Amino acid sequence: MKKTYRIKKEKEFQRIIQKRQSFANRNFIVYVCEAPDNQHFRVGLSVGKKVGNAVHRNRVKRLMRAVLFDMKDNINPKSNIILIARPPVVNLSFEEVSKNIEHVFKLANLVK
Repeated sequence: MKKTYRIKKEKEFQRIIQKRQSFANRNFIVYVCEAPDNQHFRVGLSVGKKVGNAVHRNRVKRLMRAVLFDMKDNINPKSNIILIARPPVVNLSFEEVSKNIEHVFKLANLVK
């Protein structure tokens, strides 16, 4: 994904999380904030140390980015999203990660 699609700053993470509009399943938590001035959605990824060592955390982030890249045409463009991985995600395949992210995005009404 391009850098314009990413949320990197701590202040932006905190602003979105403080809105308290969250949706979750067993493997992911999604925080959503409307941003009417966006031309496309923006997403911040978070994988905590409970998920595993650096190798496992980076693998999970790569999987999450790949799924989001595949879904980018279907995601609501007027939203800022924080996607947080929970520890069970480390054992999942790409297809299972994709299904879980699609499920949690449907719960949050982010998919067209």
